[in-house]
Amino acid sequence: MASSSHRRRPQPDRHFAWRPVRGPLLAVTAVAVVALVVTLAVAFRPGTAAGAAGPERAVAGSASRTAPGTPTPPASPEPSTAAPKPSASKRTTPSAPPSTTPSRRAESSTTHAASVATTTTPAAGRIRPGTTYQGVATSYDVGNGDGACSYGPTSDVMTAAMNTADYETAKACGAYVSVRAASGTAITVRITNECPAPCAVGQLDLSQQAFAKLAPLSAGRIQITWSLLSPAVSDTVSIRYKTGSTQYWCGIQAIGHRNPLARLEVRTGSGWLALPRTEYNYFLSDQGTGCGHDIRLTDIYGEQLTVPALPVRANATQQTTLQFTRH
Repeated sequence: MASSSHRRRPQPDRHFAWRPVRGPLLAVTAVAVVALVVTLAVAFRPGTAAGAAGPERAVAGSASRTAPGTPTPPASPEPSTAAPKPSASKRTTPSAPPSTTPSRRAESSTTHAASVATTTTPAAGRIRPGTTYQGVATSYDVGNGDGACSYGPTSDVMTAAMNTADYETAKACGAYVSVRAASGTAITVRITNECPAPCAVGQLDLSQQAFAKLAPLSAGRIQITWSLLSPAVSDTVSIRYKTGSTQYWCGIQAIGHRNPLARLEVRTGSGWLALPRTEYNYFLSDQGTGCGHDIRLTDIYGEQLTVPALPVRANATQQTTLQFTRH
């Protein structure tokens, strides 16, 4: 800035340079020259503003060298913070199978050998224990005993078809029901079929053999009351894989359960998976998830039975040692 001001000051001197030279003017000029020399000497002396610029640049340079290093400490924790995450997941992942595998073996062996079951929240549908329902009874020819529940042919003729509403997408399949006529006569039947419209809510379509124990077949239609039973049975639960089942797709069915079945689940790598139930009483795994793995059955009372893994044998009935508790 001193040199810049110095360049602007001589402009008036050049303006008066055309006048004749006089003594005083020479004196003034000599003084100006001396002042200029002194000014230049002071300006370039070490420690002045011009010389101070050097240290300032040096400090700035050192600051610029330090600046990249300054973010370095925060930057280093970021990798160090991220690093434990993979290591933590690696520690968790291997530890999961050991904790899962022993519990699976313990549960399977205990349940299979001693028929020990667990209990969860009751999951009754429309048909509830301890409730008496009113309706009418009709009759039909059961043929070989097969029906919508897909149990297959049977010699047991004490069966019935449940109206669609109470059938509830096969939830009524396998249920034992006590049916009482107005006369006081009572029989026990097992639900193996569905009675579509015009069957009304509360209506049971009995096998002809069962109906005949309550009234003559010629009666056609009689008033009844009925309620759910949990009877003594000699069979244990069996598992059947549907025709066409493989490890990539399967339908699973439970047969011979004392109480109505509320849920069927298969074991997967991430836990238990509940399979959707069809109207023909199979639980489907469209993607093959859990096919051939452990199976957990839950009845409407909330009792759970775990069936150890069974091979996927299509249309083969595989019996277990398990049965739900009588109520």
